Amino acid sequence: MQTAPDIAGIAALIGDRARAAMLISLLGGRALTATELSRAASVTKQTASSHLSRLVEARLLTVESQGRHRYFRLAGSEVGDLLERLMGLAGRVGAVRVETGPADPLIRKARVCYDHLAGELGVLAFDSLKRRGLLRVRGPELEITSSGERFFEEWSVDVAALRSGRRPLCRACLDWSVRRHHLAGALGAAVLGRCLSLGWASRARNSRALIFSATGERAFRSRFPLP
Repeated sequence: MQTAPDIAGIAALIGDRARAAMLISLLGGRALTATELSRAASVTKQTASSHLSRLVEARLLTVESQGRHRYFRLAGSEVGDLLERLMGLAGRVGAVRVETGPADPLIRKARVCYDHLAGELGVLAFDSLKRRGLLRVRGPELEITSSGERFFEEWSVDVAALRSGRRPLCRACLDWSVRRHHLAGALGAAVLGRCLSLGWASRARNSRALIFSATGERAFRSRFPLP
């Protein structure tokens, strides 16, 4: 008898509206408490605790205790990538909840997708790398070229060290707001890390948004120009 991964079980867990809201609220990469996640899902603390236990058991979330508090975060980049892709698919097929108030332009421009840069600026960087021959797309695969390695090494990104890790070096992640790809994987995380360490951008409080200063955005666009 053949066995196959139980995608139905994972889909059922993510498919619950409250659990989906909690998972999406963790896409910013920060760890949150059960109380904070209950507010994000608009459910009671008791209901949130039940949902979180199931998500931890399924290894979609991890939990860390510190003092009296327990902090939850996504179990890894694969979970974040899956959620971002599902959000993009939901947008394409029209499965979008109508909410009052304008869409946050900061979230659309630049945001954290687990641990890499997403939004308009993330897509810009991905397009720039492809058009300049620094990344090459071969079917479903994405690989960095020799000129791409030199580009990142000059930007103080140790590509060799990233390649030796367990995580894929570079992946294309479908951006749910722009509906095109941005860069994920270890290299995508390194791009976000450099933007933060150089002071080009900072993380907004209680939001996935990234705030680029005027000087930082000019430097970013200069680093990732479109030919």
